[in-house]
Amino acid sequence: MSETDPKPQTDVNKLGEFGLIDHLTQNFSLTQPSSMCGVGDDAAVIDNQGFLTVVSTDMLVEDIHFDRIYHPLRYLGYKAVIVNLSDICAMNALPRQITVSIALSNRYGVEDLEELYAGIELACQHYRVDLVGGDTTSSNRGLIISITAIGQGEPHRITYRSGAKAGDLICVTGDLGAAYVGLQLLEREKQVFISTPHVQPDFEGQDYIIGRQLKPEARLDVVELFHKANLQPTSMIDISDGLASEIFHLCKQSATGAFIEEAKVPIHQQTELMAIKFGLDPITCALSGGEDYELLFTIDPADLEKARYLPDLYIIGEITLAQEGIKLHTSGGNIHPLQAQGWKHF
Repeated sequence: MSETDPKPQTDVNKLGEFGLIDHLTQNFSLTQPSSMCGVGDDAAVIDNQGFLTVVSTDMLVEDIHFDRIYHPLRYLGYKAVIVNLSDICAMNALPRQITVSIALSNRYGVEDLEELYAGIELACQHYRVDLVGGDTTSSNRGLIISITAIGQGEPHRITYRSGAKAGDLICVTGDLGAAYVGLQLLEREKQVFISTPHVQPDFEGQDYIIGRQLKPEARLDVVELFHKANLQPTSMIDISDGLASEIFHLCKQSATGAFIEEAKVPIHQQTELMAIKFGLDPITCALSGGEDYELLFTIDPADLEKARYLPDLYIIGEITLAQEGIKLHTSGGNIHPLQAQGWKHF
């Protein structure tokens, strides 16, 4: 399951800090008109020309957020960018630039970092963002990746968590729970690999859930559709820590309650089948799994017709008054308080 490396790694100290940065970023070019100066100076220069600047930073730590046994470095570089771009999208803004900072132990060589940056470069190309700076340093243990994403948003389009009001419709994009179930499969095969290294991992027919964990995508396409349809969400957040946790965040910031219809929460068939195989409740995976990087947002009921025919969008509930609490309407007809059991950072 781990990456094979038939040739010796080049010691990063042979290149030095600035030589390493030059080596890893030599293929990155600036494509955004707002990117005035990128890697190579003391600071990036960005001209946002009247737009609001949106900034988000996320850090990925080895053995906390990723496991090198089953997470290839190229995929890891791509995912590290995506988790930051997703935050920009959740503000209804468009990502434009990123900075990348890494801390690495001496077991990582230049070739390892080339793989990591190949994934970063692929994400930059796919989402049309520029790498404009960063930092490198040493780590006593493992690899740490910190990426800052910078976006542009028109003042009338920026969307906060705090704008939901009673009567608004609750919507999500895509499907939920796949990344969590994919992680369970990877962890299972990791244990098999550790105990019996000669046994090949069994991922046949599970490309979707594995891909959702190792190589997620940010929903920039949805934000662009919002702009084209002139649909303005009243509140929005990305689903990184689980649908239930994100609903609690929205309701807290908006001082509202909510109800969610279990039957309307979108779950991919492969997610459902694998969850059952693991003895897990698919709706629990969807509510509490995390790392789907889909968008959870609310819309005014007057905008229902604008939203109804947008692809990959599902209406799953409604915002209520704060005193009504946050409830789940189960498929069996029961109503009970929703529990937030997503990822805890500490």
